[in-house]
Amino acid sequence: MKIAIGCDEMGFELKNHIIGVLKDNGYEYEDFGSFENEKVLYPNIAEKVAKEVAAKNFDRGIIICGTGIGVAITANKVHGIRAAQVTDIYQAERAAKSNDANIITMGGLTTGKAVAEMLTLAYLASEFQGGRSLPKVDRMNEIDNSYRGK
Repeated sequence: MKIAIGCDEMGFELKNHIIGVLKDNGYEYEDFGSFENEKVLYPNIAEKVAKEVAAKNFDRGIIICGTGIGVAITANKVHGIRAAQVTDIYQAERAAKSNDANIITMGGLTTGKAVAEMLTLAYLASEFQGGRSLPKVDRMNEIDNSYRGK
């Protein structure tokens, strides 16, 4: 599984920790920034990661800003993206299992390293289950497609 990861300066430390978790668990990844001492607008990083995931260059994405809210909002503007801000393991699992989320977001100022590690691994270990959730995800896709190019 290939993972696109990115952050603003508020998520830099947590992003680097998660990169270590990805390495330790055999995940392939690409870091889209920000990089040390680099100030960026988080929407720019969120858009980069989201475009790469939407283009299917990566299987999933992880984006981090101060709270995880702004990058989730931004990523969800990109056609084909279902980004979910996660704060507990159940949400991380359900993001994939129920909502077929292709990106999760977290807050560098609100999520501890141990929790972020658990969220990341729970999300990456989970797969969309279809079932009762399939019509809901299908409808999400219909709505997304209805706004494409508008």
